[in-house]
Amino acid sequence: MKNAFDDRQLIGGRNPKRLRFAPIVALALSTYILPSAASAQAAPSADDMAELRQQLAALRAEQQQSASRIAELEAALKRAAPPPAATPVTPTFTTGSASSRLQLSGDMRLRYESNFGDRDARNRDRGVLRARLRGTYAVNSWLTVGGQIATGDPDDPNSTDMTLSNFDDDLQVSLDQAYLRATFGNLQIHGGKMPQPFVRTDLVWDGDVSPQGVSAAYRLPLAGGGSIKATGLYFLVDESVAGPNSDMVGGQLSLETSPAAPWRLELAAGYYDYSLRSLGGGDAGDFRSNLVANGRYLSDFDLLDVIGAVTWQGLGEKWPVRLTGDYVRNFGAATSQDSGYGVDLLVGRASRLGDWRFGYGYASTETDAVFAAFSQDNTNLATNYVQHMLSVDYVPAANIVLNATYARYKPKSAINAGSNDPKDWLDRLRLNFLVNF
Repeated sequence: MKNAFDDRQLIGGRNPKRLRFAPIVALALSTYILPSAASAQAAPSADDMAELRQQLAALRAEQQQSASRIAELEAALKRAAPPPAATPVTPTFTTGSASSRLQLSGDMRLRYESNFGDRDARNRDRGVLRARLRGTYAVNSWLTVGGQIATGDPDDPNSTDMTLSNFDDDLQVSLDQAYLRATFGNLQIHGGKMPQPFVRTDLVWDGDVSPQGVSAAYRLPLAGGGSIKATGLYFLVDESVAGPNSDMVGGQLSLETSPAAPWRLELAAGYYDYSLRSLGGGDAGDFRSNLVANGRYLSDFDLLDVIGAVTWQGLGEKWPVRLTGDYVRNFGAATSQDSGYGVDLLVGRASRLGDWRFGYGYASTETDAVFAAFSQDNTNLATNYVQHMLSVDYVPAANIVLNATYARYKPKSAINAGSNDPKDWLDRLRLNFLVNF
């Protein structure tokens, strides 16, 4: 392409554009560069100045037209050129994106435990360790993979504690949770061996129990910050090759008011229907204190569990007062020993540096009121007990909690006390050093 101002476009050996500039150059030289000569000549007339201005305006217009023409030609060349070949792209995650999708957390607890007060047995002291590491990975915007590894006996579903003993043998570590979580707005679905989906207390569900199966929960937000939540769980308890399986179908409806209000109310009602037809995977640590005859549970377990809690923030955010009550009844019990209840009072919090929290709990449960395989293991009695518990927590540094817990308990009914003297009040003291990360 030739430029509109190319010097090779000559007319008689002269560039016509340059000829048009000649009067302007001459005027500049005569007026500014050669003042001595200009002083001897007459100043340019008004007509000469007007003509020069017209020529200058014409040149500017022609220059603008040329620039527009150049832009048009360049655009035409781009349209005519073939597009560059596409480079195949392999979908990969960079280190930054992968790390942002991965969330890790865990805790470690060191414990000294002393058991005393039993006139039928010697006092026992032991060191206990618990370590857990959990993680989640966001596969995409709606699917998450999660898991947890933990210390503890893999045959014990309601404890991750390890007694420091056995001539310094290595600790047992197992895959405690492995699940998929799908989230669709307010609906959340879990599949696998998952975190506990229900609102709970230790009366019915121990905190270490991780159900296996499928669960779904739908949360409906309410005006003012509260919500209603419906949760369902299909729990695969035991699978049998030769006969029917053991499972549980359960559901819970819960309500909570705004956590920002001075008074916060939480209510939950759940029903858990167990069908225990296969017990091949069970052992004495699962049956515990439930009644068993000829290797079978004497009772069915159809549990109605009602929980209510109220929290008062009137003393400030550092000193919330929380009162929780839990009542359970087994409508499938083959005995009159079919109900239990618990009340817990907590004052303070244990989440920030310098926090203190004090607690007192009272619980009373009958022999077949709850399914002992998954109930609390804070003491040696899973059911048929009366129990008092005192606790104090202190946060001396970020992510560190010091705890002392004292339990005083005894069998509730002498009929089902087993080897325990129903008159003996048993004592258990636990001193815990907990680190969260």
